[in-house]
Amino acid sequence: MLSLAIEKRDMKRKPDALRKAGMIPAVFYGPKETTTPVVVSAPEFKKIWKKAGESSVIILKDASGNEHEALIHEIDVHPLTGEPRHADFYVIEKGKKVKVAVPLVFEGVSPAVKDKAGILVKVRREIEIEAAPRDLPHDLKVDISKLVELTDVILAKSLALPAGVELKISPDEVVASISEAKEEVEEAPAAIDMSTIEVEAKGKEVKEGEAGTAAASGDAGAAGKSGDNGEKKSGGDAKKGSDGKK
Repeated sequence: MLSLAIEKRDMKRKPDALRKAGMIPAVFYGPKETTTPVVVSAPEFKKIWKKAGESSVIILKDASGNEHEALIHEIDVHPLTGEPRHADFYVIEKGKKVKVAVPLVFEGVSPAVKDKAGILVKVRREIEIEAAPRDLPHDLKVDISKLVELTDVILAKSLALPAGVELKISPDEVVASISEAKEEVEEAPAAIDMSTIEVEAKGKEVKEGEAGTAAASGDAGAAGKSGDNGEKKSGGDAKKGSDGKK
């Protein structure tokens, strides 16, 4: 079992000062334990946390040789760096079983996925169990090679549990299943109503007709002006004739 050294915390030292010194402020408590502030080595804690997670029991050891079986119960991490800033340890009462949620690890190759283009659906990512502290597993394995057909499922009762571990959810709860991949159906383009389309040529013909009318009007106007000029000229000649008679 993993162990972690703890030291009693000097409450006069600020948390930031402890972190700069490579320590993490922490606290442990439990049904039979008073809340006790402690500090732990930051590098050592990160190693233990990576291996144990929040479902495996670890041993907290102080300088006097006292030991406490505990779970990493809660961790405060920096929002930007992800580094742990504070940790809570839950001390387990001796002789009592513990109920925890352990992560599921999916292993193997599903024939339904490989050969029949199915999609693996992980219905649950963790599962609740109960066991004595020293019997708690770090995780539970799920063998997806049992998913052969597209209709196959894996139920909670089919998981292999270590000795001394009891399932705390419904045995018939689905843990994993297969979803059938569906082809996307392309929609046919909508039919075009040709009667709603305005033909540009028709508009051009109208414009040409208008242009012809304008041209005819222009010719008539020109002829009129020419006639006026002729009448004026004749009038002039008549005047000359009259002058000659005089």
